[in-house]
Amino acid sequence: MLISRRLIVLFFSLAIALTANGQSPSGSAPEGEKITLEQAIQRALARNFSIKVQGYSASIAAARVTEALGKFDPVISGSFTYSESFNPALADATTGIRPAASFSKSDIADLSLGGVLPWGMTYKLGANSANSRGAFNAYADNYGTFAGISGTQPLLRNFGFGSTLASIRIAQANRGISEWQLRQSVMDTVTRVIFAYHDLNFFYANLRSAIRSKELAVQLLEENRKRHKVGSMSEYDVTSAESRAATREEGILIAQRLVREAENALKQLITDDKTPGLLTRRFTIEPPPPAPIVVVDAAADFPRALEKRPDYQQAKLALKREGVNARFQLNQLLPRVDLVGSYGYNGYDTDLSTSRQQIKDRDYRASSWGVVVSVPLTFTTERGRYRAARLQQRQTEAQLELTEQDIVVRVGNAAGQIETAQQRVQASRRARELAQSTLDSEVKRLRAGASTTFFVSQQQEILSSAEVREAGAQSDYAKALAEYDRQLGLTLEKFSITLEPPR
Repeated sequence: MLISRRLIVLFFSLAIALTANGQSPSGSAPEGEKITLEQAIQRALARNFSIKVQGYSASIAAARVTEALGKFDPVISGSFTYSESFNPALADATTGIRPAASFSKSDIADLSLGGVLPWGMTYKLGANSANSRGAFNAYADNYGTFAGISGTQPLLRNFGFGSTLASIRIAQANRGISEWQLRQSVMDTVTRVIFAYHDLNFFYANLRSAIRSKELAVQLLEENRKRHKVGSMSEYDVTSAESRAATREEGILIAQRLVREAENALKQLITDDKTPGLLTRRFTIEPPPPAPIVVVDAAADFPRALEKRPDYQQAKLALKREGVNARFQLNQLLPRVDLVGSYGYNGYDTDLSTSRQQIKDRDYRASSWGVVVSVPLTFTTERGRYRAARLQQRQTEAQLELTEQDIVVRVGNAAGQIETAQQRVQASRRARELAQSTLDSEVKRLRAGASTTFFVSQQQEILSSAEVREAGAQSDYAKALAEYDRQLGLTLEKFSITLEPPR
């Protein structure tokens, strides 16, 4: 579905609605507020600057179409000219005396309605009157009037709908391209929000794992201290446990910093706050539900991608636009042969009203027709423009083929990412379960005196790493699904985001 400039109104409507629900004008969530993925996407639609910028581009392109259509608007023209002239006479050849200069003046008025028609004809419908008087007629009024129509119809260059409508069709193609670009911008932004949301969820998991790892290290340290007091464990084991606990404190600090950076990345996408306050506002996200297991078929989905992907539709419209331009430039290689003609009625009298009445009575018909031919000697400019247009058309054809090939590869890669991510989720879950089981066994062995603090601490770190890898695999799988939807052009449909066509 094509996208309209009305999307800008939708953005501001969403912004007002969110503000009315108790949100701050910047769109940032208050301290402690939790937002869902759907809420994050809605805020991005209302406040994301990339979408706003591209939305204006689509509206500008629509305005360009209106501008191009204006070539058919009739134009009313009117003029009035008053002139005086002293005309010197030649000196008498015999006496050498120069007679007094003659004096004349005139009033000329003109009113017309003119324009161009879709097949290339220019027309002018109007009337004019002229009153010339002076010494030559004793300053008596003499009103000459005319009313009628005149026109010029190209027969070769600029003939027909193709040439006349070329600028409009090019503007319409540019509007379509800009609307698909807006759709692409919305899709990309929604996908980035999904990525940022799952990245933040992953860093939450990473922080939880770091905290849990420290808690396990502290528990081990306390147990070691108790055993050391009763003489069943060496001081080295206590010192080693203290070192491990201190090291894991650093891991928590790093994890907290990564959470803040991920929050900022998400806030940048879903807010329009431009102040440093953006960095201090905090919020949390609702844990997303587990991504469903899906089976994708890149080959079967490829035709759908061609239908839905904005970049492919843009390439098709660009090819259409270049085709229009190439045909127009081919027409410009023809010589200019124009049929001209006029038809109307004259009036002439010392009284203006009588002169006009003669026109109304159609007493004095006036008509003319003819042919105007203009042929450049070399057509150098026209040949250069046509050659450039043909090369641009071929370049656009190649770009369309390149885009189609690129879609094949990208859809295939996205499908492969889903398959790999599914396998990673299963493998990392199994690794985490085994790491937990191994840690439990190692702790039992330590309490039985068959292991050491080193091996227990090492196993704790292995478990922490396994938990992080599992969370990363789950995040990457959700992101792979979002990327596949984007490659197929289905992101907006998945979230029921409707962009209305122009009115």
